[in-house]
Amino acid sequence: MTHSRKLVAALAGAALLTACSEDSSQPPAPALSAPPAPSVLPSASAPATPAGRPDLAAEPETLATGIDVPWGLAFLPDGSALVAQRDKATIVQVTPGGKVREAYRVPDVDPAGEGGLLGLAMDRDYEQTRWVYAYTTADDDNRVVRFKLGRDDKPEVVFAGLAKAGNHNGGRIAFGPDGMLYVGTGDAAEPPRSQDEGSNNGKILRLTPEGKPAPGNPASGSPIWTSGHRNVQGLAWTADGAMYATEFGQNRLDEVNRIQKGKNYGWPEVEGDEDGPARFTKPLVTWPTSEASPSGAAIAGDTMYVAALRGQRLWTVPLGGGEPRAYFTGKWGRLRTVAVAPDGALWLTTSNTDRDENVRDGDDRILRFPATAS
Repeated sequence: MTHSRKLVAALAGAALLTACSEDSSQPPAPALSAPPAPSVLPSASAPATPAGRPDLAAEPETLATGIDVPWGLAFLPDGSALVAQRDKATIVQVTPGGKVREAYRVPDVDPAGEGGLLGLAMDRDYEQTRWVYAYTTADDDNRVVRFKLGRDDKPEVVFAGLAKAGNHNGGRIAFGPDGMLYVGTGDAAEPPRSQDEGSNNGKILRLTPEGKPAPGNPASGSPIWTSGHRNVQGLAWTADGAMYATEFGQNRLDEVNRIQKGKNYGWPEVEGDEDGPARFTKPLVTWPTSEASPSGAAIAGDTMYVAALRGQRLWTVPLGGGEPRAYFTGKWGRLRTVAVAPDGALWLTTSNTDRDENVRDGDDRILRFPATAS
């Protein structure tokens, strides 16, 4: 086991939790690879259960180029994906065949600093309700809204009042196996909020689809599921329902955490695997911030995939034990979001257009790694 990364024994699942702040300087936004259209692409029947797992040894297909700071990504029933463009506050729909169209423009978004149009999630009953959820930065706060594609109605505010700042805005949202909406928040550059049970910042929240505190939360009437987080940017579950999250560290260590009801993960009292009071839960995996700054997370089988910004690599974390492994270091630059598609393929987005010195020809792009045969 190396000094640069640590995997705690008896790792039964994986999570992603810490990384440094990002540089928010912005280059001119490149054009989309296909002209926008006012309507979404036609839907098809949902694909079958994945027949294999992502093949990272295969040459990936470039599905899209010229995407402006891609952040959230959520799959529609037909296997296409909605991708949030952070600074433009628009959502594009990308098919597995590489067709790209504008699907929705989210109003009232303030894209200053690391804020803007961030995480996306589909209602678990999307085919009946058609609700799409988004985490956004508004003029005065961070909030979760929901809307329906192809409609001109103003989005419905589901949850509001999260403190905003130039960094540490959190932003990842996802529906868990229990049907509840989980929201990863940041400390909004004021670390004491993470230990303040009166603040929803520096927490993972658990909400009903309507945005109310979910039944069974640690404190009745409170949306807080876990506390002591610095800046949560990735949420993922194993097939048996174990939850994990990624989080940006400050100066030393980024984290992968196993998320359990009511636990406190220690920020700002401790960072990474530092010793602290027994009430704090230690991370499962840590990396030096130069090797990670982990953002998006996904799980397929017994492997967790973590997209690293500053580290410019994709980490795989074996959930049954063993050393994490880095792929593609420096090949595509900063990596923001990773997701496993309904067909078992792995989708990976770069995040270079949010930093002038990192922009490469064709940025930002969406890559697709096919699934291996079972």
